[in-house]
Amino acid sequence: MKRGLTSRYADVLASRSRLIIALLLVVSAVVGAGAVLGTTGEEQIGQASIDSTEQAALDRIEATYETDDAVVAQVVVRDEGGDVLTRESLLESLRLQQAFRKNESINATLRDGTGTVGIENVVANVAYAHEQREHAKTSGTNGNSGSNTSAAGRGQSSEPTLSQQIAAVESSSDEEIETYLSRILDPDASVPGSDPTEFLPTDYEPGTTSADARTTLVFQKSPSSSATTTQTVNDAQVAINSLVEKRFADAFVFGQGIIDEESSQAIGDTFIIITPVAVVLLLVVLTIAYRDLVDVLVSVFGVGIVMVWYTGVQGWLGIPSNSTLIAVPFLLIGLSIDYSLHVVMRYREAREGTLDTDGESVGRRDPATAMRLGIAGVVLALATAAFSTAVGFFSNYISPLGSIQDFAILSGVGIVAIFVVFAALVPAVKLELEQFFDRRGRDRRNPAVGVSSGWLNRLLSGTASLARRAPIVVIVISLLLASAGAYGATGIDTEFNQADFLPQDAPTWMESLPEPFAPGDYDVSENLDYLSDNFRQRGQGSEGQVLIRGNVTAPALLTAVNDVSHNTDSSGTIVVGSDGRAAIEGPVSVLRTIAAENQTVANAIETRDTDGDGLPDKDVATVYDLLFDAAPEQASSVLYRTDNGSYQSARLTVGVQGNASAQSVASDVRGVSSAIEGDAPVRATATGGPVITAVVQGALFETLVEGFAITLGVILTLLIGLYWWRHRAPGLGVVTLVPVLIALAWLLGTMAALDIPFNSETVVITSLAIGLGVDYSIHASERFVDERARSDSLADSLSRALTGTGGALLGSAVTTAAGFGVLALALSPPLQRFGIVTGLSIIYAFVACVTVLPCLLVIRERLLTRIA
Repeated sequence: MKRGLTSRYADVLASRSRLIIALLLVVSAVVGAGAVLGTTGEEQIGQASIDSTEQAALDRIEATYETDDAVVAQVVVRDEGGDVLTRESLLESLRLQQAFRKNESINATLRDGTGTVGIENVVANVAYAHEQREHAKTSGTNGNSGSNTSAAGRGQSSEPTLSQQIAAVESSSDEEIETYLSRILDPDASVPGSDPTEFLPTDYEPGTTSADARTTLVFQKSPSSSATTTQTVNDAQVAINSLVEKRFADAFVFGQGIIDEESSQAIGDTFIIITPVAVVLLLVVLTIAYRDLVDVLVSVFGVGIVMVWYTGVQGWLGIPSNSTLIAVPFLLIGLSIDYSLHVVMRYREAREGTLDTDGESVGRRDPATAMRLGIAGVVLALATAAFSTAVGFFSNYISPLGSIQDFAILSGVGIVAIFVVFAALVPAVKLELEQFFDRRGRDRRNPAVGVSSGWLNRLLSGTASLARRAPIVVIVISLLLASAGAYGATGIDTEFNQADFLPQDAPTWMESLPEPFAPGDYDVSENLDYLSDNFRQRGQGSEGQVLIRGNVTAPALLTAVNDVSHNTDSSGTIVVGSDGRAAIEGPVSVLRTIAAENQTVANAIETRDTDGDGLPDKDVATVYDLLFDAAPEQASSVLYRTDNGSYQSARLTVGVQGNASAQSVASDVRGVSSAIEGDAPVRATATGGPVITAVVQGALFETLVEGFAITLGVILTLLIGLYWWRHRAPGLGVVTLVPVLIALAWLLGTMAALDIPFNSETVVITSLAIGLGVDYSIHASERFVDERARSDSLADSLSRALTGTGGALLGSAVTTAAGFGVLALALSPPLQRFGIVTGLSIIYAFVACVTVLPCLLVIRERLLTRIA
């Protein structure tokens, strides 16, 4: 778009302003209709599925194993310094379980059979078995004590029923409950079923009959394999939490439903708090920048139309909302103000005669002429900035995360909408208003910011003077800072941690805000930390897994799994119980569990155990066959037997800390698989939810590099081609981009200093920072080129460029940084990080644009002069 083309465009806009307004309002209405006619639901950030060895192993596990696909919520009851194993406390938990069954919305989501299980059920079953034995003695019959004992050990609630369990505990004395606890918690006792200590904290002292915390597992139907929906399951967890809070003074429920509930509440509270702050900041800055109500209203009108396009496109494309997309409106509002300032300020310069086109000063121009000159002088910069910024955002589409792809689409389309609105609709509306006021004799004299005398003019002129006097010094200092930032960036944390996405409790000053601004309480992050430090986290995607293939009937495999269970370091991310064994479930744990219940399996193991470790050392396949005969469901959860009876693979489930980073968990689970491979003739592949997450995060980091390269390459090619086409000066393209890269290095260094990690939120920041930075740099470079063409003086050209464009850039930087800066008040950590990092990128881009860029332009001019 050369000067002749921009002039022709400006002529059409000035002469057909009403037609343009009508046309674009109709288009806006059609696009905006998508907000009503389209569909947009709610969506989680999401887990990407990428081709990998780990993903293939997980897919194989899900296809061949009888996996427990239930959703698990954990009820934690605690009494710091007290005891939660008292008769009253255990009885209250049993009554709580009964309340779950009586609540229709909760009961409908509970898994058939064992919907809830905790140590209270184990104790109640023992109490019931004792009661039945005593009844048999008094009635003179043998009873069925063996069956009852087995049921007691398994902790099942189907036999006896929950009502029978409650009655048994109610009829027991405190001393009897103490006796039952001492029996089931005796470390030397062989208790059928699951280890009762799995419901107690990891620091529980074996053999004691008291504990300051315990957990009850609530198994819910998986939406993927039942008629229940994710929403009903999540709603049930919220209802469970309500019942828990009524019955216990210190207890909490942890599950995905609780996380989603608090996250949604935090986002809602965030917008209630920050929206008034953002609106006030925006209006204050716009009022200061424009000093004219009409221009403020025109700018706000343009922002509104952009938001209509945004919501409409989201509806037409059916893009669901998620926490990543919450930042897009703030981004579009900030950039809209940027474009509006450039259009309005360039018009004001032309209207007041300070924007010269022929090197001579002219008087005050009429509105149509002023708009022609103003829009012709700025539309090319707007188009170039819009293209480069859109490229920066669209480059994120290569991300494996769907939420990031949606972010790329909506932000990129939003940039296009901003260009259309502020390069056509807003100028046309402003021209019609100016002509309206002009016909009525209203003299609207509003100079552009920074052009007239004042502190801002002196500041911007000072930067131009500094660039002429000491360009080398400024460049060296900026490069030193950039080098320090780049070095610091090498230490940026790239790990993914679930805790980084959980809402945080509001600061103290927010709690004193009046309704409806006062935020709620957010305990989910603190509860996750407590759960991870004291218990094994349960639930879909929260555990590591190891798929073992090869000679899975080799005795060495059982020995290797047994050894790794005993030798796992408790300082890592794998949960280690109070008995010193890692929370690893597999063929070893199932064999021991079933052997405690089934004498046939126990005898088979004993006759084949040559080293006394309780595991067969030969003829393992025969033992596995007996295991499948005795407990097919449990056996099939850890062993895969083909139709011809051969054993093809085995599976381990590894309990890990829920607040540990995915990369750390993956490293530890891979350590388990490596140890097994080293001691047994098998192939072991680490997988599971945390491991897959770590793999995805690695792919995201690669996406960051690819997106950076794509953005940088496209924008550099664009700038070089543009300046060669217009001025035969391709070097200007490189000069324009250098300040952007320097500002990016500053940003990365600051992120490292503030300990802000790269994750699925901040991974978009580099390309975003390039897009925003190029926007500022292009406006400054374009203005300098225009001024240089009209003046033989480098000093005058540089000063006029900075004072003419710098004011608009400053206004844009302040409004945009303030818009993003208010996100620092968010209760959602992803929004906090996005706001802080984006606000910093805007500040750095502006500083680099008015300091580094002028120095580079001066050095380039001097080099060209010497060459000539």
